[in-house]
Amino acid sequence: MTAPRILIVDDETSLVEVLAYNFTREGFDVDTAYDGREALQKCRLSVPDVVVLDVMIPLIDGLQVCRQIRSDPKLKDVRVLLLTARGEETDEVVGFNLGADDYVAKPFRTRPLIERVKALVRRRTETDSDTLSMAGLDIDRTRHSVTLNGKELAVTPTEFKLLWTLLRQPGRAFNRHELLDCCRGGDANSMERTIDVHVRALRKKLGREGDVIETVRGVGYRCRSASS
Repeated sequence: MTAPRILIVDDETSLVEVLAYNFTREGFDVDTAYDGREALQKCRLSVPDVVVLDVMIPLIDGLQVCRQIRSDPKLKDVRVLLLTARGEETDEVVGFNLGADDYVAKPFRTRPLIERVKALVRRRTETDSDTLSMAGLDIDRTRHSVTLNGKELAVTPTEFKLLWTLLRQPGRAFNRHELLDCCRGGDANSMERTIDVHVRALRKKLGREGDVIETVRGVGYRCRSASS
């Protein structure tokens, strides 16, 4: 099996060296870059599976790098995980708007970061199709359908987007702003006020399987991981 390729982009040399060492030990084919221009050059020269991308890098910042990756058809399948030292919610929301797949705030522990990257690799190889399945649920993005134990459920467009977003990353906690961003459309302000309402409606429609959507106190919601 081909080793997954990862590009680590940060202007902190010591951090890049630590991450490169640890990801190499985990079986990744590792490349590194120290500014946005170099990152884009390396992405286009040898397309990675995942880019771990610091927001605050020189020449071209991480958000603009993310934007350019998402606008390049050759790089459309690359997964992008943003690193931010500021921990600002606006950075996270902008990052998701630009097409980032995940983010981690600095300072962080190496092992959880590696697990997040592995999850992105699995998504790239296993769920790049338009279907997801978990706990008797089958979601088809092409048909825009949700079935539970073979029975189709009537869900609204917002409920569909919420369910798709949560099930794509089991175990990952999303705050309400992130879910709002993923489900943006129509009256965004109204949607922000009613995220909890949409989640309650989904749980009711899912019946006994409604606990697949877990509340994370002080944060938001997550999909129950397969091992839970």
